[in-house]
Amino acid sequence: MSARKRPWAEPFKIKVVESLSMLDRPGRAAALEQAGFNTFLLRSDDVYIDLLTDSGTNAMSDRQWAALMIGDEAYAGSRSFFHLQDAVREIYGYKHLIPTHQGRAAEHILSQLLIKPGDIIPGNMYFTTTRLHQELAGASFVDVIIDEANDPQNEHPFKGNVDLDKLQAVIDNFGAHRIPYICIATAVNMCGGQPLSLQNLKAVSALARRQGIRIVHDATRCVENAYMIHNNEPGYADRSIAEIVREICDLTDMCTMSSKKDNLVNIGGFLAANDDEFAEQARNMVVVYEGLHTYGGLAGRDMEAMAVGIRECVDLEHIKARVGQVYYLGRLLEEAGIPIVKPIGTHGVFLDAKRFVGHLSPEVFPAQALAAEIYLDSGVRTMERGIVSAGRDPKSGRNYGSELELVRMTIPRRVYTQAHMDVVAESVIEVYDHRRWITGLEMTFEPKFLRFFQARFRPLATTPVAQLTSTDAQGATASSGARHRRPT
Repeated sequence: MSARKRPWAEPFKIKVVESLSMLDRPGRAAALEQAGFNTFLLRSDDVYIDLLTDSGTNAMSDRQWAALMIGDEAYAGSRSFFHLQDAVREIYGYKHLIPTHQGRAAEHILSQLLIKPGDIIPGNMYFTTTRLHQELAGASFVDVIIDEANDPQNEHPFKGNVDLDKLQAVIDNFGAHRIPYICIATAVNMCGGQPLSLQNLKAVSALARRQGIRIVHDATRCVENAYMIHNNEPGYADRSIAEIVREICDLTDMCTMSSKKDNLVNIGGFLAANDDEFAEQARNMVVVYEGLHTYGGLAGRDMEAMAVGIRECVDLEHIKARVGQVYYLGRLLEEAGIPIVKPIGTHGVFLDAKRFVGHLSPEVFPAQALAAEIYLDSGVRTMERGIVSAGRDPKSGRNYGSELELVRMTIPRRVYTQAHMDVVAESVIEVYDHRRWITGLEMTFEPKFLRFFQARFRPLATTPVAQLTSTDAQGATASSGARHRRPT
């Protein structure tokens, strides 16, 4: 008998279902207009397949649901806190746990404690809430990620790596005394869920130790990063995911965590550290802003579910299937010639809007326009990661430049099937076939902070057909061939 490749399948079976519905195209058009062409402002009832984010959108396991029932809701000294503390120490290795209601609360507390006005924070690419908390505390962020991270077509397997020469230059220019910590993210979100290597992190850690600078780890997707190390870094194929996660964390001093990603829960996060004095200060702060240090804004049942999720998320079969579904969608789009960020990342597929809608200039928010068009076509909700997300420099008021102009299709964990990914791919291909008819947007409302959450837009005038070349016009109306059609 000849060997055959067996089909891949999810390592779970479905016990509870949530019904989906989809508006017709006129209904989607009305919903999009009401939302100001910002997918964050759409009502979830008007969304068919929701790829806006993987944050808090996970499906919990039967063991997590069972854990909810044993949550200790004591205001002080909850046993659920100690269960969570044990799980964090076991998997991540940090000595002290300070629970928070989600990751940005941990970022706030850390920034207020460690940053003073005029400080510099180097890191491997910014993240929106992280940088804002740094700026509000008086610091400036400096990107020290490798150049390959800003090239969507570069196939470097560890595009989240720190450029050591850039980091050293920041230290030389500003002095170690102005750098309270180096911010290291695993599975870097803003460049497409790209991992960093342990070899690189070891070098960063050695440099930081020589300079007396802390390393703060954004551990939100550390497990996904560990899986990529397991697959792609020499010497780690036989190491367990838990062992790799622990090695990553042992090279850092503290972490902020949004447990709404890797840890498979719908709410929650934490700040963890090895430094006794810092941990005591953080406990004092969490009491002011979140709640007592043994619950930090969380119910006991949430801490119980998180403790179970922390242990479940390092299971090889789970993380293999989670990243595998991302790869499944990515390969569908690659095979259809859709411009995406390469290599495919860990938590979503990122469309390269600069090439997808190359006729639109950055000033008309091409990624925002593309996300709106995908929703209009199919009810699939995605999100912009480009100039809108980058925001404005608080000192000059000018838009931050963005090398990358991306649309993120983020896949929740254990929620959708491969058939849903087929529908998503069909919609993106359909939009790509008619991309020349996509017009840009102008911003009509801009909030002061994190504008991508609440900004509103309106379409610019329709692109006249006369402005299209004959090739453009043909491409705008061509079909990529007969395909299975999704319902409309």
